Amino acid sequence: MDTSTLTQQLAEYKAGFIQRAPAERLAMMESATADLKATGIETHALQVGDKAPDITLPDATGRPVRLADLWRESMTVVIFYRGGWCPYCNLELRAWQHQLDALAHLGGKLVAVSPQTPDNSLSTAEKNELAYSVLSDSALTAANGFGIAFEMPQPLIDLYSKVGNDLPVLNGNGRWVLPLPATYVIGRDGLIHFAHIESDYRLRAEPLDVLHAIAALVNEQTGSSNSDL
Repeated sequence: MDTSTLTQQLAEYKAGFIQRAPAERLAMMESATADLKATGIETHALQVGDKAPDITLPDATGRPVRLADLWRESMTVVIFYRGGWCPYCNLELRAWQHQLDALAHLGGKLVAVSPQTPDNSLSTAEKNELAYSVLSDSALTAANGFGIAFEMPQPLIDLYSKVGNDLPVLNGNGRWVLPLPATYVIGRDGLIHFAHIESDYRLRAEPLDVLHAIAALVNEQTGSSNSDL
């Protein structure tokens, strides 16, 4: 079993990609990432202290899941990922799979959200052997509700089309729109207690950092100590 952190795994994949990819392609992708960050979308998205939107999404089997029902039961980690076609997303999803027991020990649960259709979400869950729910946000209700949806620029659309990532079909909505990679921790009060929003799709919240933040919050609320992560 790989014991490296998610951050290390992401960096290793990025380094390998930089070695393989043409320089022009790398420059275009770097420019698109910088332009996205410059829009201020990260700061305009929902932040710590904001009320999380009450949204219902289908899971990989099509069953409706109301997010508010999840966090009313227990603290909930909500991960937004781009799709199963994204290698960085798959690394993140698998990293969280390894932390499910630690999260449960803290009394929390996890769901992952992407704009993929339920069928494609099911394929992602099966491929990565995930034991947590993957929800489908094809209508972009959640991405818009959290303020992290963005329209892809034409150069990226052309590139994705060329390599076979037909997002309008994969997501079933006919649109070239993605969510920023984001990780939120939502308490039973419906408030956001942790937020990590990133314009650079190659960077993600480190699961252990999220778990430590949850442990600190639990300690604050209960006066107990959870130091065995």
